[in-house]
Amino acid sequence: MSLREKLRVMVVDDMATSRGLITQALDSIGIANVATASDGKAAIAAIARAPVHLVISDYNMPEMDGLHLLHYLRNSPQTQKVGFLLITGRADPAIINKGKQLGMNNYIAKPFQPADLKSAIESIVGRL
Repeated sequence: MSLREKLRVMVVDDMATSRGLITQALDSIGIANVATASDGKAAIAAIARAPVHLVISDYNMPEMDGLHLLHYLRNSPQTQKVGFLLITGRADPAIINKGKQLGMNNYIAKPFQPADLKSAIESIVGRL
């Protein structure tokens, strides 16, 4: 079984269209074991029930943005080693630097191509 078949991914985005685009891109590169959540709190609850290897999260979400989700994951013993990829329409240097300080593994700007997403994921988990 290849890494892309084993990899468990959580996609977190408050916009259904964006979640769909990300899951379609993951499917196109052969990653099918994907769960989704519409916000950080729902993602935390889902990950507690079914752990994942990688979280792909939007930055701008209500209640708990992507960096707050990252902070929570890095401060919980069960999730501190989970890979974290931030997807943002605002690749603001302050946001990216804060993400790096919190332990973000990589980021990608919207809009993106599936090949860009694959490269960003491979930089975290290895060759797919």
